[in-house]
Amino acid sequence: MNYNQNKKIAQITSQTLIVGVDIAKFKHVARAQDFRGMEFGSPCYFENTKEGFEHFLNWIMEIKKEQCMENVIVGMEPTGHYWFNLAHMLKENEIKFVAVNPLHVKKSKELDDNSPTKNDVKDAKVIAQLVKDGRYAEPTIPQGVYAELRVAKKIRDLLTEDLQTVQGQVHNWIDRYFPEFLTVFKKWEGKAALQFLKVYALPHEIVNFTEHELLAHLRKTVTRSVGLSKIRKLKQAASRSIGLRQGSEMAKLELKTLLAKYELIHLKFEELDTKIDCLLDEIPGVPQMLAIKGVGRDTVAGFFAEVGDLKEYTHPRQIIKLAGLSLKENTSGKHKGKTTITKRGRKKLRALLFRGCISLISHICTRTRSLYENCRKSFRESEGRFCIQSFFLCTVELVFKEGIKKCALANGIC
Repeated sequence: MNYNQNKKIAQITSQTLIVGVDIAKFKHVARAQDFRGMEFGSPCYFENTKEGFEHFLNWIMEIKKEQCMENVIVGMEPTGHYWFNLAHMLKENEIKFVAVNPLHVKKSKELDDNSPTKNDVKDAKVIAQLVKDGRYAEPTIPQGVYAELRVAKKIRDLLTEDLQTVQGQVHNWIDRYFPEFLTVFKKWEGKAALQFLKVYALPHEIVNFTEHELLAHLRKTVTRSVGLSKIRKLKQAASRSIGLRQGSEMAKLELKTLLAKYELIHLKFEELDTKIDCLLDEIPGVPQMLAIKGVGRDTVAGFFAEVGDLKEYTHPRQIIKLAGLSLKENTSGKHKGKTTITKRGRKKLRALLFRGCISLISHICTRTRSLYENCRKSFRESEGRFCIQSFFLCTVELVFKEGIKKCALANGIC
C-alpha cells in the first residue's frame, strides 16, 4: 500500500488508463482518460449485475487496446456498501482499483466548469481527475480468515444491539407489571431471578403459589444459594405490588416472548464466540498478542476484523491513520489552537484501541504507566492517550511479526 503522494503520482504514467466510476445502487457510470486528462470514448453505463460487469470489462479492454495502454487503474467513490461487489470483481480480474474520498469529490467538482451542477457523469470525471493527481487511497479488501472475522464481528455487533433492546424491553415489562421485583433481586439477569420470571405469572398470581411449588421451580436451574427466605421476600413484595393487572394474558405472553429472545441471543453469542475462537487459531502470531497484559480474544478479533492482514501495512502509522487517530493542528501566526485527532477513519477501530490502551494502563505494566504519565506531563491528556495508542499499535505489530517468525521456524519454512 503506497501512501506517499509522490509514489502515488508516479504510478500514473503515459501508459496508464485512468477510469473513474460513480457508484450507485443499480447502475454505475464510468469515464476513461489518460494522465493529462484527455477523455477516451463515451461514458459507459453498466448495471450492478454480472452482465453489467462483463460489459464494463469489455469497454475497458477496447479502450486499452485502441489507445495502446499497458496499465489500468480504476478509481471509485466508496458509496455505502454498493462498491464492494465491483471491487471484488476487479480484484479477481487483477485490475488495480483505488478509492477517492467523497469529500474531495464534493469540493473539487467545480474546478473544471465552475458550475455547482452535480450528476453521475460529471462525478465520474471528477473521480478520474482526482486519481490522476494521486489523491486516492488503496483500500485493503480482507481475504480468507480476515474476511470471515470481519463478518463475524459485524454479526456480533448486531447481536449486541438486539440484546440491549431486549434488556430494555424486559426492564420496561418489570416496571409496568412488577416494579417491586428488583427490590428482591439486584438484577433480573441472574439465574434465580430469571427462573422466577419464567413462572410467567403476575404479582397477584405469584401470591397464590405455595413456597414449595416456587422452590421446586427454582431448583430446576439453581441448586443452592437461593432458598425459602428469598421466596418469602418475593411473595411479600408480590402481595404489596402496585403493578398493572389489566391485559394479564398478553402481558404473560409478552414476557415469554422476550425471555425466549433473550435466551436465543445468548445461545447465538456462544455459537459465534466458538467460531471466532476457531478463526483466531488460524492466524499466526495471535498467541503472542494474547500474551500482552490487558489484551483479550475480543480485542484481538476486533483488531484483525477492522485492520485485516498486517502484512499489508509497512508501518504502524498507516493503521493510526486508518483509525482516524492522526493529530490535527490548528495554528495561525501567533495563535496556537488545540491539537486534536482527526477522527477521519474507522470509529470501531479507534474505540477498540482506546479500550486496549486503557486496559494496558490499568494493568501492572511499569513501562506503559511511566510512558503515559510522562505524556500527560508533557502534553495534554488527549495527546497522552494518542501516544499510548501509538505505542500499543507498535507493540501489537512487533509481537505479531515475532509470532509469525516463530511459527515459520517451527514449521521449517525459514
